[in-house]
Amino acid sequence: MIIEHLTLSEINSSLAVVDGVENPSFDELAFFHLADGSVRTGRTIKIDGHKVTLQVFEGTKGMSATNTRTEFLGESMHLPLSPNILGRVFDGLGRPADSLGNVFSSISQDINGAPINPVSREYPRNFIQTGISSIDALATLIRGQKLPIFSGSGMKHNELAVQIVRQSTLADSDDFAIVFAAMGVKNDVAQYFHSSFLSANVMNRVVMFLNLANDPIIERIMTPRCALTAAEYLAFELGKHVLVVMTDMTSYAEALREYSSSRGEIPGRKGFPGYLYSDLASLYERAGMIKGKPGSVTQIPILTMPNDDITHPIPDLTGYITEGQIVLDRDLDSKGIYPPVSVLPSLSRLMKDGIGEGFTREDHKDLANQLLATYAQVQDARALSSVIGEDELSESDKRLIAFGAEFENRFIRQSYTENRSIEETLDLGWELLSALPKSDLDRIDDKILDKYYIEEK
Repeated sequence: MIIEHLTLSEINSSLAVVDGVENPSFDELAFFHLADGSVRTGRTIKIDGHKVTLQVFEGTKGMSATNTRTEFLGESMHLPLSPNILGRVFDGLGRPADSLGNVFSSISQDINGAPINPVSREYPRNFIQTGISSIDALATLIRGQKLPIFSGSGMKHNELAVQIVRQSTLADSDDFAIVFAAMGVKNDVAQYFHSSFLSANVMNRVVMFLNLANDPIIERIMTPRCALTAAEYLAFELGKHVLVVMTDMTSYAEALREYSSSRGEIPGRKGFPGYLYSDLASLYERAGMIKGKPGSVTQIPILTMPNDDITHPIPDLTGYITEGQIVLDRDLDSKGIYPPVSVLPSLSRLMKDGIGEGFTREDHKDLANQLLATYAQVQDARALSSVIGEDELSESDKRLIAFGAEFENRFIRQSYTENRSIEETLDLGWELLSALPKSDLDRIDDKILDKYYIEEK
């Protein structure tokens, strides 16, 4: 029997308080029936005895404390799931945003997910080829990994994400799917992703969840949870390898800060709630593979670092949880280099177990180590050049500066449509390193060096 409460005790910002509720549950959904006949949805966020505080998804504007009926549903938010969600566009709460109607299915899952038993996790080892040299060679993406993109406002992170999605799908057949979650983005950004997926002919393998900048913040908090629930269903029930792209995690964290403030919670660093770390972990840790299940969930969260500050709480905490990061550099971007991947602070902590013989090529690890070490020396030579002038540099430093220019313009830079195989990427790396004396390449095993070093003719 459903019991309706005929009045609200209090309305404050986007919160509504109902008193006299029997057996309330945290995260329980409720419907608010307004006097004009409209219906709004709320979620229980605080319980104090029989007094319940609910967050109203659509906001409380126009709601009256005296003639609003509240109906508790007795369950948390669930997402209906079926194979037919592929090719569909939903809003941030999983409601259809296209013209194809509702998803009718007997299967629905709690959007908060269920923790994966660590013993049941399978260690990620399979290499995902993105076709982008700076990622494939130096910060390799592994299936089941969570590898965020740290970017800045106005940089080409959206283009990079679309290129990764488009080129990664080419290496897989029908067992590949993409789940895209947009949080607080502008209409043109959402349209860009949608049109890009259509033009790349991958929309039939995409599920989109769109929360736009003018949508409610509480919806923004639910959007990645809906997306990850869909991803887990596709991966662990349908056996697909799912790539989840979430943008922008900064908008998500700021929505969480506003939500926390409305609840009167004590703020932490820069006003963000003290539970920001655990909240982000509850999203990121939903990536991975399960023993005995053929599918996988790989995450590429995108976040724009406020003021390009990598020590800001959002990228800082994200870096602790995820298995590395791809950092975009504004100086490279200003030079017109795409993708502007800053290879030195970028890393993939699972790379060492997903490359080498049997995965990519036997020389991959040594080549990556040497490229990074040499490029680090390039930065030192450039710093010295800015002090004493390039003409005063030693021949060794001049070679390093020449190598750095070639590395940025030929290895890091590639067109938006260029899809390099891992063999092409590694061969290009050897071509660049072979411009240096063999004696300078001290990070490579002698057998590998003798086999791949290109001697001058």
